[in-house]
Amino acid sequence: MDIGIGSYALFWEWHEHPEPLSIEGMVDRAAALRCDVFEICDDSRIEDHEPARLTALRERAAAAGVRLQLGTRGIAPAHLARYAGIARALEARVLRSMVQRADAERGTEHIVALLRESLPALESAGTTLALETYEQIPTSMLVEAVERIGSPHVGICLDPANVVAALELPTDAIAMAAPHTVDLHVKDFAFTRQEGWVGFLYSGARMGEGQLDLQHELAAVYADGRSPAAIVEHWLPWQGDSASTVALERDWTDATIAALRASAR
Repeated sequence: MDIGIGSYALFWEWHEHPEPLSIEGMVDRAAALRCDVFEICDDSRIEDHEPARLTALRERAAAAGVRLQLGTRGIAPAHLARYAGIARALEARVLRSMVQRADAERGTEHIVALLRESLPALESAGTTLALETYEQIPTSMLVEAVERIGSPHVGICLDPANVVAALELPTDAIAMAAPHTVDLHVKDFAFTRQEGWVGFLYSGARMGEGQLDLQHELAAVYADGRSPAAIVEHWLPWQGDSASTVALERDWTDATIAALRASAR
C-alpha cells in the first residue's frame, strides 16, 4: 500500500494561516512524513504554475521520493483537458475530480457523454480520472457511469465519509465503489447528537476515535490486486486559533498515517 497525504491534510496550514504553506512546502512535508504520494487537491494555485515551475515541482518531488497526484472539481471536457495537461507536466498518474450536482441532475447519459469526450486528453496524458464519491451524486450513478465508460482511464476516488450527507451508508458506498477504486481518501468521521439532543453533528474525528471501519474499507479496496494510493485527509473543525488548529491537524495526520502503516504490515 502506497501511503500519502493530500492538500486536505494540510487545510489549515494554507487557510487562515499567517504564513500559508506553498505547494512546494506541502511536497516537502509529505517527504518529511516519509509518504509515497502527495495529492495536490482543489488547490487552484497549481493553475498559476508556469511550465518551468511545474517541472521544478515534479523534480523536487521525485528527488524526495514522492509521487504526485492531482485533484480538481468538475467534468467539463475543457477543464479536464487543462488539468490533464498539468498532470502530464507533473507526471501525475491520477487526476481526482467530482461530478457536480448540475451534471448529476442531467443524468447518467450526460455524464457518460462528457467523460467520453475527455478520454483522449486523459489517455494522452497517461493519467486516470478518479471521480469522488460524495453527496452531490448517488454512488450508484457514479458507479454506473464508470462501468459504462469501461476505460482504465476512468475510475472512482472512494471517500465513504462524504456520502452520509446524501443519507447513504458508508459501508454501502464502499461495497459499490471498491471494485472501481483508483484513489482512496482516508479520514475518520463522527456522527453525534448536538448538546441538548436537538439535531446532530457530523464532523471529522481523529483516526480510531470515529466511526470509520478502516480495516473493512482497506480489505474491500485492496482485494483482487487493486493498489490505489491511500491519501490522508481530515474534516478538522477550527479550534479557535491557528496554532491550536494546526497542531491538532498534524496530530491527526500522524495518527492516520500510523494506522495505515500498521494495517499494511
